[in-house]
Amino acid sequence: MTVYVDAPARLGESRLSDGRLLGWAEWGPLDGVPVLLCPGAATSRWLGFGAGVVEALGVRLVSVDRPGLGVSEPAPDRTFSDFAGDIRQLCVLRGLGHPAVVGNSQGAPFALACAGEGVASALAVVSGADEVAAPEFAPALAADLRALVERTACDPDGAEPLFAGFTADAMWDMVMSGSPGCDLAVYQDPDFAAVYRRALNEGFDQGAAGYARDTVLAMGRWPFALEEIAVPVDIWYGEQDASHSPDNGALLAARIPGAQHRVVPGIGGALLWTHAEPILTSLLEESSAGR
Repeated sequence: MTVYVDAPARLGESRLSDGRLLGWAEWGPLDGVPVLLCPGAATSRWLGFGAGVVEALGVRLVSVDRPGLGVSEPAPDRTFSDFAGDIRQLCVLRGLGHPAVVGNSQGAPFALACAGEGVASALAVVSGADEVAAPEFAPALAADLRALVERTACDPDGAEPLFAGFTADAMWDMVMSGSPGCDLAVYQDPDFAAVYRRALNEGFDQGAAGYARDTVLAMGRWPFALEEIAVPVDIWYGEQDASHSPDNGALLAARIPGAQHRVVPGIGGALLWTHAEPILTSLLEESSAGR
């Protein structure tokens, strides 16, 4: 049986310069090559990826709770740049140096912000939430999603309470109802489902304000310049992924100089867990070349 996720090898919290605690989890050898994960929507540090792969490749995988999720203390009105600053501090506190970064689902724009601010040595966007507020995408969005995107862009403060009504159960139901069969085979695997549900429950431990802030930031116009990202970038999407990007990342890749666009057949949004080895292998090569 395929094992998609392991329990973390190490769990902890680091105190930032403003006094907030930032929660993290680690897998793989402590002296391994640091790879930092920006996880998907409303999931805590507990949900990693690459069971067995991180050890075989010598990767020290570090997943971080964004502020207000899991055990990380809130930072109201935070920005993408604020998050990149948090990660820069964590890299110093945990001895991560200049890590490679993976951004999955809603974690993608936060990972892109880290790349834009020089925190990352290389970046892999995997099943990333795309910049749906970009005007090029408006004709491709379903009417209800387009209305929500426009509302969020015009009134982010007003939209935030709407997203704050979400729960862990609602998030699980949304993912299960919107995923193709190839992804459900992963998500409904009993061992994976138990870890995923735990990560969602922990993500909402402090309520939904952290998820709501993430969603307003991710669904609005991104304030960083993609064309100025200077590190190697891989853009990965599953061919059957209909949830994260209107064009499976084609426009996103075109906006980042030198980005490699990879579309994988036979899978959708579960790509991070089914294809961990090629994702990490390519990322390590890119990170090494970029140093």
